[in-house]
Amino acid sequence: MIGTPYTLQAIADAVGGTLIGPVDAAHWSVDRISIDSRSNTGGERTLFVAIAGPRHDGHTYIEALSRQGVRCFLVNSEHAVARPDACIIAVPDTLRALQRFAAHHRSHFQIPVIGITGSNGKTVVKEWLWQLLQREEHIVRSPGSYNSQVGVPLSVLRIGPQHTLGLFEAGISKPGEMAALRDIIQPTIGVLTMLGDAHDEMTRVSAT
Repeated sequence: MIGTPYTLQAIADAVGGTLIGPVDAAHWSVDRISIDSRSNTGGERTLFVAIAGPRHDGHTYIEALSRQGVRCFLVNSEHAVARPDACIIAVPDTLRALQRFAAHHRSHFQIPVIGITGSNGKTVVKEWLWQLLQREEHIVRSPGSYNSQVGVPLSVLRIGPQHTLGLFEAGISKPGEMAALRDIIQPTIGVLTMLGDAHDEMTRVSAT
């Protein structure tokens, strides 16, 4: 879910994308993001983000999703094909666009946000904090272990006007990834659980 609805034109502007579709498409509104063609997509109110990964390419599911009633797609530019009953937002890189959209969304909320990172224990610490603070705050938090380059933006997009505190995990697997997650979460408080050998090695690599 997205904490607040967005028109497709607003999303295109936020990510620097090109809107392709019917003349009224700019005013279409979405309140759900999907990256998984198998999930309950929510039809016309869903923006499907087609991410090309090492094992699966979301662009291959666009036709099937169109038949299921999904009308809004964020796609890499080379896959941008005009459709009479759908709207396309074309961008150079859908993952980066998703991250930019989440950072844009986060910037509209001035609530305190705790960013939690470390080699282990991120989810445990996040859930401890939620248990401790849930009676005092209206908390938005990462679902499960959503702490990746995809999971973090999906988590941050859940922030809504009713929330008073955010708890978000951030995990990395490659040098340089934390900078992107920092820009999305925009934490006001940082928590480091621990630094294990694997990430210590990446710290040394990043510093050279």
